Amino acid sequence: MSEKKVLRFWEIDFLRGIAVIMMIVFHFLFDLNYFGVYQTQIGSGFWWVFARATATIFIFLVGVSLALSYSRVRNLPSRRISAKYILRGLRIFIYGLLITLATWIFLENGTVFFGVLHFIGMAIILSRPFMDRKILNLTLGIAIICAGIYIQSLSISFPWLLWLGFKPVSFYTLDYFPLLPWLGVVLIGIFFGKVIYPEGKRLGKSSPAPARSSLIAPFCFLGKNSMVIYLLHQPVLIAVIYLAMI
Repeated sequence: MSEKKVLRFWEIDFLRGIAVIMMIVFHFLFDLNYFGVYQTQIGSGFWWVFARATATIFIFLVGVSLALSYSRVRNLPSRRISAKYILRGLRIFIYGLLITLATWIFLENGTVFFGVLHFIGMAIILSRPFMDRKILNLTLGIAIICAGIYIQSLSISFPWLLWLGFKPVSFYTLDYFPLLPWLGVVLIGIFFGKVIYPEGKRLGKSSPAPARSSLIAPFCFLGKNSMVIYLLHQPVLIAVIYLAMI
């Protein structure tokens, strides 16, 4: 990220804000189901697709945002750019480890070993060699997604490649985003980020940002604060459900 004030594109915050609302809706239903308050089929059908669509939006926008952030630092020394990506990735990965610790302490089963924050942290670090590429990101992204879909059909007896996408038959977790196929979504996001925002600027004429619109602003606010909301929304939802059950 630049040392100066970073230009934000309202449409990215808006789309991420929609994904935040989708995430809260799904997790609320999940919590109701998990605590036996209201049973619904969330592992298949509409809600399964809804959850995957939510995750895809988030992770695709990770790639778009990486393309934008790289456009602002690309003239810096290579080692300094790499250090920024490593530090940013490690920070988010550590947030993921806190989720691992919390789920290990408070849940009887379903500990999160490689959830979305673990994945995003790793993806930010691994994406560094691809930031100067365009078409390669698209083709490699599609290949990684296809490889990930194939790997899901395999059965193994050990957990050591869980992070990559090889899931043991008896493995159960509440949140799982392996590098295959999800790194492919990030790379495709980088590709579209470079296409839609060449050199970090909007393609074509700039349109005035409607960020202050009463309809747009709430979504943009959620999008700008998505990390904080992600870390806090589950404790809040669980507390609400618990208080309602008393």
